[in-house]
Amino acid sequence: MTDILKGKKILIAGAGGLLGSLLVKKIIDEGGYVVAADYNEDATLKKFQELNINERYELHHLDVTKLDSIQSLLSCSDEFDGAVNTTYPRNKTYGAHFFDVTFESFNENLSLHLGSAFLFSQQCALYFKKHNRNFSLINISSIYGVVVPKFEIYNNTQMTMPVEYAAIKSALLHLNKYIVKYVGDSGFRINSVSPGGIFDNQPDSFLHAYKKETNGAGMLDVKEVLGSVVFLLSENSSFVTGQNIIVDDGFSL
Repeated sequence: MTDILKGKKILIAGAGGLLGSLLVKKIIDEGGYVVAADYNEDATLKKFQELNINERYELHHLDVTKLDSIQSLLSCSDEFDGAVNTTYPRNKTYGAHFFDVTFESFNENLSLHLGSAFLFSQQCALYFKKHNRNFSLINISSIYGVVVPKFEIYNNTQMTMPVEYAAIKSALLHLNKYIVKYVGDSGFRINSVSPGGIFDNQPDSFLHAYKKETNGAGMLDVKEVLGSVVFLLSENSSFVTGQNIIVDDGFSL
């Protein structure tokens, strides 16, 4: 480990998720202190125990779709150096095939995910203006926010690439640029990391088809995404802003 984040206090929204929990561990290992936040605190604490995360963090409740919950979380410290939003709120009908997605469901998912990303980013920008403290925010996008889906890799599976996901993740990239341009201060940065597919026990046929679209790595281990996030949180990226780092072993080429 490098201690590249030594002395930094980082807020992780969605800390109990697949990416969020391992990111908490990575930031601590790199010398940082983490304010971890998630809707389900009990499940998050259990995940931390499984990962042997025992120190240099505190755990808070967060409903990222509620203004007062975000404001309460940000008010717990006046020393945040950055934040990573790994949350992924969605409704019960999310993930349906294109012709089965209703107008109401599409709008609700955009509101939940893109809307909450707007709200969280807006409040981080206000936090920066209030405390006048350098702040780096990372929003998690996706390769499918950059390129159109390769639908053929989903053949012979029940899976699809949800239309809501493509709309949300692509819009998020432009939202980042809008906000940093609006704030217009080099002390406040927003960037994205766009992972390729992350392994989560998908069907073998899908894994094989996906791997053929990469340079050989196939689906990523979530740990392979963490380094780019740490870089964007660190002083090594001081003037990197409004950018998107794609981590996909060539899938999007």
